[in-house]
Amino acid sequence: MYGATGAPAQSASVPVVRSLRRPPPQATGVSFMNNQKQQKPTLSGQRFKTRKRDEKERFDPTQFQDCIIQGLTETGTDLEAVAKFLDASGAKLDYRRYAETLFDILVAGGMLAPGGTLADDMMRTDVCVFAAQEDLETMQAFAQVFNKLIRRYKYLEKGFEDEVKKLLLFLKGFSESERNKLAMLTGVLLANGTLNASILNSLYNENLVKEGVSAAFAVKLFKSWINEKDINAVAASLRKVSMDNRLMELFPANKQSVEHFTKYFTEAGLKELSEYVRNQQTIGARKELQKELQEQMSRGDPFKDIILYVKEEMKKNNIPEPVVIGIVWSSVMSTVEWNKKEELVAEQAIKHLKQYSPLLAAFTTQGQSELTLLLKIQEYCYDNIHFMKAFQKIVVLFYKAEVLSEEPILKWYKDAHVAKGKSVFLEQMKKFVEWLKNAEEESESEAEEGD
Repeated sequence: MYGATGAPAQSASVPVVRSLRRPPPQATGVSFMNNQKQQKPTLSGQRFKTRKRDEKERFDPTQFQDCIIQGLTETGTDLEAVAKFLDASGAKLDYRRYAETLFDILVAGGMLAPGGTLADDMMRTDVCVFAAQEDLETMQAFAQVFNKLIRRYKYLEKGFEDEVKKLLLFLKGFSESERNKLAMLTGVLLANGTLNASILNSLYNENLVKEGVSAAFAVKLFKSWINEKDINAVAASLRKVSMDNRLMELFPANKQSVEHFTKYFTEAGLKELSEYVRNQQTIGARKELQKELQEQMSRGDPFKDIILYVKEEMKKNNIPEPVVIGIVWSSVMSTVEWNKKEELVAEQAIKHLKQYSPLLAAFTTQGQSELTLLLKIQEYCYDNIHFMKAFQKIVVLFYKAEVLSEEPILKWYKDAHVAKGKSVFLEQMKKFVEWLKNAEEESESEAEEGD
């Protein structure tokens, strides 16, 4: 359009090119920073096309399930073919995203609903652990399938561990046969290192324990695990995850005793596991005894109370006296801060041990206990160099205090000592041993004359 003068009329709108320029800041009291936050002007009607890689793919486990089940149906029960199919499918299907669905199918034949049931309206396959034969050989073959799959796609390791933890929590939703197969498979996978023993935490679920499901499952699991490895390897795996002292938690609180555990698993054919737990319990009881003993000594409890407590623990946990005297010795020696000077530590040791002689004497009523104490003294004096010259003085003190007697001392001197500091300590004891022998001969002579 033209104006009255014939010149073109100026457009009221700002040209597009200029609309893209940022206007200079206005001194209107509004800060420049606020202007920066305002939306930049854009061309009217402009559309932005979303890049394909930025589009979020819809989560569709059903479609993934259909692809896997179709493939498994085609491979049939040939597990070598199953392993090859799974290996090849990982390049086309999103295993990372649908790991849970994948493992549900391989174990149960389809996607599991909460509680461990299979949905009725979902596809399912018989090429799975739960539909297989219930024997160890078949479960070993399935373990190889999982092994190969996880070695090929390392990122599935964590997902598989989570899957097994979930399956263990779902045990009540499975049949007895399905539980047995899962237990055997888990045992094999624990043995070959595909699974970590921390997954056993799921078995301590209160409901599973209360209904006896955990203990029954553990029997099958440990049988297959020990069949693949020995009890020492199993124990090492349990120790790594601090599970070695928790096995009795497979039973309700009122049945958590060594006796009940031993009876249950021995009758189930797992004597080696029963013995392992018994030994662990004894070790734990010994540690607890030493800890409590040190606390009682530091409090200055009367010896009669300490002796009574120790004897009760001996009876309760079946701890033999030779073991107890070692614990008492260690506790006595740990209650004092020793002088660093060799010429002073012997005097300090004699004074300290003289005070504790009645306590030590209470647990050297057997010859083997006395010999054990002698060996403990020898090892301590060797390991703590300031005590090297104090060995003979300690032995003589204990002889006079009737903690030790002639026969164990002579036996130690003759052939029952250990190699640590042997030459030094035997030399120290030479004169005292000769005196003991002479005293013994004189006693025998007096006895003969009396007859």
